Amino acid sequence: MPLPPGLAERLQDPSLHAKVMGADEAAALIAVGANVGMSGFTGAAYPKAVPQALAARLAALHAAGQTQARIGLWTGASTGPELDGALARAQGIEMRLPYQSDPTCRQQINAGHMLYNDMHLSHVAQAAWYGLLGHLDVAVVEVTGVLPGGRLIPSTSVGNNKTWLDQADQIILELNLHQSLALEGMHDIYHGTHLPPHRQPIALTRPQDRIGDPYLRFDPAKVVAVVVTDQPDRNAPFDPPGEVSARIAGHILAFLQQEVRLGRLPAQLLPLQSGVGNIANAVLDGLNQGPFGQLSAYTEVLQDGMLAMLRSGKLAFASATAISLSPEADAEFQQNIGFYRPRIVLRPQEISNHPELIRRLGVIAMNAMIEADIYGNVNSTHIMGSSIMNGIGGSGDFARNAYLSIFMTPSLAKGGKISCIVPMVSHHDHTEHDVQVIVTEHGLADLRGLAPTQRAERIVQQCAHPRFRPALRDYMARARRSGAGLHTPHLLDEALSWHSRYLKTGQM
Repeated sequence: MPLPPGLAERLQDPSLHAKVMGADEAAALIAVGANVGMSGFTGAAYPKAVPQALAARLAALHAAGQTQARIGLWTGASTGPELDGALARAQGIEMRLPYQSDPTCRQQINAGHMLYNDMHLSHVAQAAWYGLLGHLDVAVVEVTGVLPGGRLIPSTSVGNNKTWLDQADQIILELNLHQSLALEGMHDIYHGTHLPPHRQPIALTRPQDRIGDPYLRFDPAKVVAVVVTDQPDRNAPFDPPGEVSARIAGHILAFLQQEVRLGRLPAQLLPLQSGVGNIANAVLDGLNQGPFGQLSAYTEVLQDGMLAMLRSGKLAFASATAISLSPEADAEFQQNIGFYRPRIVLRPQEISNHPELIRRLGVIAMNAMIEADIYGNVNSTHIMGSSIMNGIGGSGDFARNAYLSIFMTPSLAKGGKISCIVPMVSHHDHTEHDVQVIVTEHGLADLRGLAPTQRAERIVQQCAHPRFRPALRDYMARARRSGAGLHTPHLLDEALSWHSRYLKTGQM
């Protein structure tokens, strides 16, 4: 049977023509209880059709009384409503890893209905190869094109796709016609990540270095289905920079200018890593308006802010594992891929987040947080210590190994009811040893070279909201008088109840 018009250009391997089928047929090939590795990283290049069909099948099984009809779901990072959302609403996920940001997933995890393994993103591929996550039964991977010789043109993210394609017993390809074939050549797939004791140095010394192939490799004999789709990525909109995020960006910009004047940074800075979200984009917008030029990025995700910097010429080159854009930025990207292709490279996340490379390149890491305590410990994942928000993602990969590790947040949360600077974080993701700079709209605290009590004074003075500074200083004074050790003085009962007491009484 001839292929539909336009598909032959995308599906160039004749051995796979007979395996083109609908999403329902493909989903039926995934066994209940299977571990399924799906593509996707921060809302980019996740499969859309097969997960929805699988969710419908699992929901039907639940309605028929098969309440244990679930799968293990592995991805690169967060995906979109057609994947995480659909499978969560169907109660079809037994174990989720390594990162999620879906509201229904979050609710089920916190209710104890879904298991969640929140992992450093650089650890996932190695853990899969060692068998620590279990056996990978099926890979479902979105691609832009299928070439002869076992080669795939990746889509808008790479994530863990190389590992899923290598390890899975069966492969289902979602061939997304919405993604431009002009993406070909933007990827750099490194295949030299051997396990210890056979690892070799990774020959990457600049963000623009290419050390692999433009294509993912796969075994055509493992492909059981090819599903053709034509759907955009999640492409969530970003809020324009508000006053709080603009002030945070201004503090970071002034700090970087100071570091250049002091000779601790070169005039073109060092490669930038920026986390995801509105504050991160505001910081990038500030850099785009700032004095620095010929910048580079070595990061996980390219969002609107970095695209704007590439267009203006402020950013010369960007290395990442995914491109996750607003609808407007995506339309502009699609129209001008020819401009972006020589200026962007997308890599597997085990390379984009590799600790050795982050340390070697001297990355400036800028990530968001939920709260920080007076000694510089950071919570970026949990509300009140128990309820997961999203996950640690790649922030730990970068914070531990960056030349500069910066964490940023507004000073207040819950509509101004609680302080994001607290005596003790309710959950530790990044210890004081990995946090060098904390920023809120009120100021920036450079913590390098300081003892814990010195850090506390600086964080309260520079970063806490003025309304909460007296209570934090009173806590510090009473902790010092309590007879506890004076290296890192704490009143444990009071520190751990800070948020809950304030939410109940409105007073500290």
